[in-house]
Amino acid sequence: MDTDLIHVGFGNYIALNRVVAIVSPGSAPIQRLIREGKKRGVIVDITSGRRTKCAIFTDTGSIILIAITPEAIAGRAAGARSPDARRRPAGGRVASARGAQHLSD
Repeated sequence: MDTDLIHVGFGNYIALNRVVAIVSPGSAPIQRLIREGKKRGVIVDITSGRRTKCAIFTDTGSIILIAITPEAIAGRAAGARSPDARRRPAGGRVASARGAQHLSD
């Protein structure tokens, strides 16, 4: 199985097949979930000190905070799922984890 990685800013990528929801952190219920996630230690903050514009919920229970908009993430996810994305080189905004065993090093 091939894992699509999408660029979420500042040299960070997330596995698209693990994403459950991409949301804006403005509503009170989402803010409450983020606060509770901080208490439980499941928050991954990759905003690099910038304002959080997007929260991504994963199937592992993690909540990823990102400094780019949900619309931008959704656009990149749609681009990664399109048939044309498979032909793009890995040096672009979307990468494939197949054969990239040293990506986290």
